[in-house]
Amino acid sequence: MCGIVGYVGPRQATSIVVEGLKRLEYRGYDSAGVAVLQDGRIALRRSVGKLANLVGALEADPLSGCIGMGHTRWATHGGVTRANAHPHTDCRGEIVVIQNGIVENYVELKAELQAEGHTFRSQTDTEVISHLVEKYYSQEGDLVTAVRRALNRMKGFNAVVVLSSHEPDKLVAARLGNAGGVVVGQGEGEMLLASDMPALLDHTQRMIFLESREMAVVTQAGASFFTLEGVPIQKEVHVIPLDPVAVAKGGYKHFMQKEIYEQSRSVTDAIRGRVDFDQAVVHLEDVH
Repeated sequence: MCGIVGYVGPRQATSIVVEGLKRLEYRGYDSAGVAVLQDGRIALRRSVGKLANLVGALEADPLSGCIGMGHTRWATHGGVTRANAHPHTDCRGEIVVIQNGIVENYVELKAELQAEGHTFRSQTDTEVISHLVEKYYSQEGDLVTAVRRALNRMKGFNAVVVLSSHEPDKLVAARLGNAGGVVVGQGEGEMLLASDMPALLDHTQRMIFLESREMAVVTQAGASFFTLEGVPIQKEVHVIPLDPVAVAKGGYKHFMQKEIYEQSRSVTDAIRGRVDFDQAVVHLEDVH
């Protein structure tokens, strides 16, 4: 499964995001990238291979900004290339998206968007989300509504985070199904997002877990929560102990329960990167 980290607060986002992604390397990945709001514009850095390659790209061409997000990718739709690495933007580079999961109806959505004049730069299903949000933002003028409308068009299982230069104070995150987690971390004067707890524990023990068809609007001041129908909801804050064994259990009561519930993810991870949906080919050359 992909790794996701987001940050909004007074500190530089890039270093926090990259360190968080390092805590999620156990999930496996083949490329990585970050997006930061820098001087009012979204700036990206992406690379193929290990996080060290992304760190090198950031050292050569640093990013500066206090809100941003990062992603480690296992290829599904589209090969292992820098163009296919997350994050992905809309036509104007004003909306940027990272995703964990699969948009099952992305072919139909992409054809619809292309017919409306949207230009795609990658082979991924995730880029469809950024263009859908762009479409609905142009109609609504509100990022949260645009994200909600986009997600309600999608079929599949997804964890999504969206950042826009139109509304530079917030990250919008949502979860559809059980493809991946979305954890909101409450820090001191800062807020964080991640796909799993280890990415957050250096900064906070106070965490909120999204369920399917829930979304979070995260600013430096805090977070508000809604259903994908737009209904406000209250969420419980969990205080996570700084116990490596408890963290390793991932919120489950014991390791056996964790292994049972992670079987579907293990199967998905086993085939991830080996199935070319566009060519209808399965690659098993590395399986012995």
